Amino acid sequence: MSNIKLESRITGINGQVVKAKGNVPFRMLEAVRVGDLGLIGEVIKINGDVVTIQVYEVTTGLKSGEPVVTTGRPLSITLGPGLISNFFDGIQRPLAALEKASGPFISRGADVTNLDEERQWDVSVLKASGDSVSGGEVFAEVRETDAIVHRAMIPPGLGGTVTFAVPDGAYGVKDVILRVGDAETPVSLSQMWPIRKPRPVSGRLRTTVPLVTGQRIIDTFFPIGKGGAGAIPGSFGTGKTMTQHQIAKWSDADIIVYIGCGERGNEMTEVLEDFPKLTDPRTGRSLMERTILVANTSNMPVAAREASIYTGITIAEYYRDMGYNVAVMADSTSRWAEALREISGRLEEMPAEEGFPAYLSSRLSEFYERSGNVRTLGGGVGSVTIIGAVSPQGGDFSEPVTQYTKRYIRCFWGLDRQLAYARHYPAIDWNTSYSEYIPDLTEWYNENADKNFLKYRGELLALLADESKLQDIVRLVGSDILADDQKLTLEIGAVIRLGFLQQAAFHPVDTYVPLSKQFLMMGLILHLHKKAQSLVKSGVLMSDIKKTGIFESVIKVKYEVGNDEAEKFVELEREIDEAVANLALDIPDLIAGKI
Repeated sequence: MSNIKLESRITGINGQVVKAKGNVPFRMLEAVRVGDLGLIGEVIKINGDVVTIQVYEVTTGLKSGEPVVTTGRPLSITLGPGLISNFFDGIQRPLAALEKASGPFISRGADVTNLDEERQWDVSVLKASGDSVSGGEVFAEVRETDAIVHRAMIPPGLGGTVTFAVPDGAYGVKDVILRVGDAETPVSLSQMWPIRKPRPVSGRLRTTVPLVTGQRIIDTFFPIGKGGAGAIPGSFGTGKTMTQHQIAKWSDADIIVYIGCGERGNEMTEVLEDFPKLTDPRTGRSLMERTILVANTSNMPVAAREASIYTGITIAEYYRDMGYNVAVMADSTSRWAEALREISGRLEEMPAEEGFPAYLSSRLSEFYERSGNVRTLGGGVGSVTIIGAVSPQGGDFSEPVTQYTKRYIRCFWGLDRQLAYARHYPAIDWNTSYSEYIPDLTEWYNENADKNFLKYRGELLALLADESKLQDIVRLVGSDILADDQKLTLEIGAVIRLGFLQQAAFHPVDTYVPLSKQFLMMGLILHLHKKAQSLVKSGVLMSDIKKTGIFESVIKVKYEVGNDEAEKFVELEREIDEAVANLALDIPDLIAGKI
């Protein structure tokens, strides 16, 4: 029996799907090397001695009869110091190392280490011989960047007594730092983890703290909690990527994992070039010091596009286990679903709606369910927030990816094409968007923003709903037939839309707005509405109220009042009161005290 040669050879090739036959005992979801070039692949089907493999590289030139070699482990990535500030492809090969090894064009079968094994890190070892450790417990700390302390953890499932520990010093990611248990299992700064297997946690916690983004329509109207899941659906040109960029730059997440899944090459090039130039508002240093980029463009193999989502979320879970709040930007899950559809077609599976595989819904649920606010194995608290962009064809939100996504998220930021064409950004449609996190976040807003914050939010949303109904009438017969109180609703609606919801990403003041200023802006708009409403009830024409210029003044607040100039809102309220008082004096028999 020992003389039998174990081998498997390619018998069929269909794009990125390869079939092989032999006597090698493959396992499901096992990583393999395909062909003479050693292309990276994964076993996705076993039928007797025939295995089906999806290959994560271009299969051009591959021929039948070439060998398929097992690696003996699932498709996994390396987790350790050096992830932050790095750029990876869909299967965690660092793009800089690939360029150095093969030039500007990635050569097939390129074998580079996921992390720089030559680099030495200054390690502070927290455990000594004789200490008892368990899976998920932090045993060493490394200053990965000025913004992030990397907390090296005991791999899940491992535990026991430390039999050996090195002193503080400079070590590489593969150097043995500890030996644990009777078997003296070596523990280094890095560990391998299968990308399709969620990392274990001690327990799940409620989502009670919002991810503060500095974007008014998100923070005020449709907030997402840390550990939550949200989606940004919208057709081409509506600003999905720009919205995610704003959240990545300004949100109070500790770490950002940006996954460019199947996007255009020029778009990802812009991300790769611009992100290192951006300044982190929290530290004043490069934003890349707390960012990880996973880039898989539309001209890369579709199988790698499918894997990139899992690569990104696994990295996010790793930093979550250290106790960090991580935000994942997946741009876009529609391209990921298209990769599933193409692979499914090559496997000759029965298609479901619009050609997508029948398991599309379950795959989306597996992805979004890896978000959450958790108690880690080490006893800390961390979170993964997932914000996925969806690109429905023609902006049709009834297509399968959008509809399935809505089942597994609690925050929906629907982008509107007409708003985008009108240069209203973020182009989030307040009539179709929603957030189910409000009840969970109410206590936080009451304690950290203001007890009236959500009350003001409700009043503004009610005014926008009234304006939307009146707009339907205006489109049919015009605004001249409306009563003055209805005209006031239209004017206040315009103030909310232009002065509060519309936000300029490139304006130095308006690009980021703290909750304190957002609350003051809401209060000013509602004060204006109350005063103008009193004038209208007293018989003042809306045309006369508009001539005072108070509506335009409130709209300009977002540009003219700084984030730390709260005292100016008192002055603006006084100006509104004076304008109202002057109008009241011009009206005979008006009881000014009622205004």
